[in-house]
Amino acid sequence: MNFLEQFGHVFIHYCQELWLILAAGFLISGIIHQFVPSRIVEEHLGGKGLRPILISSVVGAILPVCCFGSLPIAITFRKKGASLGAVMAFLVATPATSVPALIVCWKLLGFVFTVYIFFVVIVMALVMGVVCNGVEIQTQKISSSDTKDCCGNGCSHPEHRTFTAKMKDALRYAYITLPQEIGKEILLGIALASLIVTFEPIQKFIQGYLTGPLGYIFILIVGLLTYVCSTASVPMADALIKSGMSPGQALCYLLVGPITSYGALLVIKKDFGRRILWIYLGVISILSLLFGIIYDIFI
Repeated sequence: MNFLEQFGHVFIHYCQELWLILAAGFLISGIIHQFVPSRIVEEHLGGKGLRPILISSVVGAILPVCCFGSLPIAITFRKKGASLGAVMAFLVATPATSVPALIVCWKLLGFVFTVYIFFVVIVMALVMGVVCNGVEIQTQKISSSDTKDCCGNGCSHPEHRTFTAKMKDALRYAYITLPQEIGKEILLGIALASLIVTFEPIQKFIQGYLTGPLGYIFILIVGLLTYVCSTASVPMADALIKSGMSPGQALCYLLVGPITSYGALLVIKKDFGRRILWIYLGVISILSLLFGIIYDIFI
């Protein structure tokens, strides 16, 4: 079997294994998107205590929004009086994972890994929120144009709508909007995963140079320099593990890659300042490495 045939075989195998799981995850995301009004979330994110940070962390961890979609929501939270800690916790938890990502993670990497990364994301968001609440900053005035969602429309949903109308919109969001937003990234992630599994030089390089302590630093740098959505990154992590990387190193990639998108970094610098940006990058990098090492040692 030549390289292209082997690549196609692995790619199709990944697609066959993931399509039903992704379809279910997208449906759950559409239901959450339509039946959980954003105003309910916004009302509970004000204040300076731990409670708003905890709420934003948990909500962000399950909310079906990509990193770019989370930015206008976070800015809206800030305009409506949410604490800086709650907003920054939301910006960590939302892109790091989601319902589809957790389902795919469970399918490919197992139940223990999935539970671990879910709670790690919440802990990272909590730490980020507590640290940022302790930092005094001067924020710039946010213009109304920054509060649009990733499609250029407002994020509000009419309250007085029939169940049928909401379900139609949920299905539209699940199987039209979400695939348009992250479908290409998911396919690219599967293709890259298939390439890693089938291209022998990559596997030899990983096994020879990136399976020890150096692997953590390498994967951290790769995660900071590249962006992939939380769902699309899971097949990549699975391929890295099969190629010789430790699960902890793959975990580091799953955390850093989705959280540190260029869009998020630019918005944080613009609206919250350079100091918060460096704190954001520092907390993510340190905790990702720490939790990856802990997983390898104890789990």
